[in-house]
Amino acid sequence: MKKRTLFKWVNRIVSTVLMVALIAVLVLVVINKASGGEPEVFGYQLKTVLSGSMEPDIQTGSIIAVKPIDGETKYNLKKDDVITFMESEDKLVTHRIIEVSGSGENITYTTKGDNNNAPDTSPVLAENVIAVYEGFTIPYIGYISSFAQSPKGAIAFLIIPGFLMLAYSIFTIWRAIRQLDDQKKISTDATNS
Repeated sequence: MKKRTLFKWVNRIVSTVLMVALIAVLVLVVINKASGGEPEVFGYQLKTVLSGSMEPDIQTGSIIAVKPIDGETKYNLKKDDVITFMESEDKLVTHRIIEVSGSGENITYTTKGDNNNAPDTSPVLAENVIAVYEGFTIPYIGYISSFAQSPKGAIAFLIIPGFLMLAYSIFTIWRAIRQLDDQKKISTDATNS
């Protein structure tokens, strides 16, 4: 009897873990797609760090939370602020401001990665700044995030948990049928005796 009770608890725990994992991954994928690939949590965008230019404070493979900024805020940044800006149409960079030049709407920022030997070659126009980094980072999770957004990652994080859940459901149904057959056999044996 204890074995059967233990199996029921293990069954419930495994089913719950698989279901929660599948739902969590599904929610993350939907949020990621709905936000145009830029997941947001409590008003912060999550970005994956792909280079070591800001080490040791921001490690390669980390996820950082940046606060999106707009309008006037873009023109009021100061030296030592860490900003995320559009370096090109498809490339975001997060570096520290080392110098502010110009005034009004003609402000540019000279930036540099903390781990780089020299400033960035091109100054950043204030209008190209999209967010400010405020110190929140989770090391190494970016590797998982980048992998999850790849085709292989989609298989690993969506299809495999779904398959495991299906396989576990089949196993549970098979076990229940086997237990019913065993009970029927015991009943039949008792009746024939």
